[in-house]
Amino acid sequence: MARVALALLACLFSTTAFAQSLGAAVGTERGGDATMAQLLSREYEIKSAVPNGSKLIVFMQKGTSAYACEFVNVTKTRCASIN
Repeated sequence: MARVALALLACLFSTTAFAQSLGAAVGTERGGDATMAQLLSREYEIKSAVPNGSKLIVFMQKGTSAYACEFVNVTKTRCASIN
C-alpha cells in the first residue's frame, strides 16, 4: 500500500505543470535546502520512504548527491542535503 501511495506521489510531483505551480526554481533558497518539486525537476529519483509519526521522510538521489525530504502533505515539503 505504501509503495502505491509513493508511486502516485512521484507521478504527481514529476509533472512539469505541478512543479511550475509550486514555483520550482533551479536554485535553492538556503544553500542545500530545496523542495521535492525542485529536486524532481532536476531529475532526482525517489529511492525510499519511511513513516515518521504523521509525516513521511523521502530519500532522493541523483548520482552521488542525496537529499532527505520531510513530506507533510501534497503542498508542504522541505528537503535538505544529507551529503
